[in-house]
Amino acid sequence: MLTHYLKASIEDIENLIELTIQDIKDIKEAKHQAIFDRTKIKNDLVHSFEHKKSLLDNELLKLVNANKNKELEDLLSDSQKEMLGSIKDKLLILKSKNKEYARFVVTVSEFYNSLLDSVFPRDMEGYQKANHKPASLLKVRA
Repeated sequence: MLTHYLKASIEDIENLIELTIQDIKDIKEAKHQAIFDRTKIKNDLVHSFEHKKSLLDNELLKLVNANKNKELEDLLSDSQKEMLGSIKDKLLILKSKNKEYARFVVTVSEFYNSLLDSVFPRDMEGYQKANHKPASLLKVRA
């Protein structure tokens, strides 16, 4: 079961990396609907990975508890050790891609916020900006 959980976890991470790369490509091309459509898929993959990681943790604990005299490293096969290393490497890649994506998200958000502020200015209430009041633009003076 341990090997199965390792393989499934790697697969989830790889899928998340691919979807994040696609999100980066789409945000560059302003294909926001495609990004929104993938959000549920990504959330489901994250939950799936978290569940598999929990199962993986439980299997590792069972293995260690059953063999208290040995180190975990001695209990795992070479392929299992390699898969654990692969999970770590792929998680680092995912982290890097998420950071790259986040930079684009912040940039796009700032652009839209500044555009919104220029069309519908906000008043300052102390140190905080008040909400936009677009309805005020629709008032007609007769």
